Amino acid sequence: MAAIRCAQSRDTLPRVRRAFAPTGSTATVPQPILRRIDAVAIVVGIVVGAGIYRTPSVVAGTTGDAGWMLVAWMLGAAISFVGALCYAELASAYPHAGGDYHFLTLAFGRNVSFLYAWARATVIQTGSIALLAFVFGDYLSTVFPLGAHSSAKWAALVVIALTAINVAGLRKSVRMQNALTAVEVLGLAAVVVAGFSAAAPAEPSPVLFASTPDLSKLGVAMVFVLLTYGGWNEAAYISAELKARRAIVFVLFASLAVVAVGYVAVNIALLYGLGLAGLAKSAAPAADVMERAFGTGGANALALFVAVATLTSINATMIVGARSNYAMGRDWTALRLLGTWDGERDAPRVGYLFQSAVALALIGFGALQHDGFEAMVNFTAPVFWSFLLLVGLSLFVLRARHGEVERPFRVPLYPFTPLLFCAVCAFLLHASVNYAASNDAVHISLLVMAAGVVALLLTRASSRSRREG
Repeated sequence: MAAIRCAQSRDTLPRVRRAFAPTGSTATVPQPILRRIDAVAIVVGIVVGAGIYRTPSVVAGTTGDAGWMLVAWMLGAAISFVGALCYAELASAYPHAGGDYHFLTLAFGRNVSFLYAWARATVIQTGSIALLAFVFGDYLSTVFPLGAHSSAKWAALVVIALTAINVAGLRKSVRMQNALTAVEVLGLAAVVVAGFSAAAPAEPSPVLFASTPDLSKLGVAMVFVLLTYGGWNEAAYISAELKARRAIVFVLFASLAVVAVGYVAVNIALLYGLGLAGLAKSAAPAADVMERAFGTGGANALALFVAVATLTSINATMIVGARSNYAMGRDWTALRLLGTWDGERDAPRVGYLFQSAVALALIGFGALQHDGFEAMVNFTAPVFWSFLLLVGLSLFVLRARHGEVERPFRVPLYPFTPLLFCAVCAFLLHASVNYAASNDAVHISLLVMAAGVVALLLTRASSRSRREG
């Protein structure tokens, strides 16, 4: 089948939809085989484990107040729901394996979407996989250390293993995802129980809103909170593989509801079990509260559980990440190898292998840093928020340009809802840049994007020569 070339013209849309119609078990494009529960398991799996076992201590230390700490987590849920409203319209109107990449192509053209796909392949998605892999390595190393750079070694091993499972096929990886997500949600409940079962901390109960953090510190706290909530937008990448077109709306909101309730409950439990000061200085707060409640055995069991639960998030991130590589390969002749789809396995195998190679390189980079987790935050946050802002703006562009397109879901209170989402993205872009600059790391993201411009020019030239040849 000829490669799909997304363009800004209105007559592109029918061609895209036909290209994703079922064509049989050997189809070279994604097929609608996912149930709602499968998609919810993927999205919840992406989000939970992306930092909930690590970032509460950072947020507690940054805000310096128990009340504002909890406000930050509830505000993160509210902002995520506002963003989900925008994505529900985009993903239901333009279902595509390219997700954000596809929206940006339709709204701003292939040059902008290429830079996003480049950033996603080299910074955003692969950086998230590396970050999650470091969380896995940090926890598992407390039980099974592998010597020097133990966390990085475990991180590399898990990336290789999960890539192999996903290359084997979507059905296999989804079955594993469903089971792991159930365990993951039960794990959040276990931490909540431990928090309220633990002996009272030595410090007195914290007074809510005893102090107010300045705006810059609150901004830094929100960078980490929304990083931890991050991943709900990845539902767009499986919109073309859902059995019902409007199902994406249910998937977004059901996933966020599960995550929001779990996150707020975990933070309340950690605050109750460790106290504000204890939570702020803890490198592994969930393990600490389990040890306080159930002794050393509880801490070790929790460390193993968190490592297993983090597998869920890595696996789900891989599922959606490889699909943006596939979409980019479909659009650019020079990258057509990335655009191959294995119909028998329902998997973009080359996209998975490319993604794995970049993630392993980032793990190697992180191993040389003082803190691999923090290095990945510095590396990914500024680029992520810049492009998420562009996705929010694309809703306005596509409403104006494609007024005739059927929209199974429309953002309520338009244009105020997407304007709020864009304003939040702009604020967090500013906050994440400031945070990276404070760690002398903002130049890394700038260098990656500069390399993306060079890659764009080379890809355009190569694609042109291949077509002319």
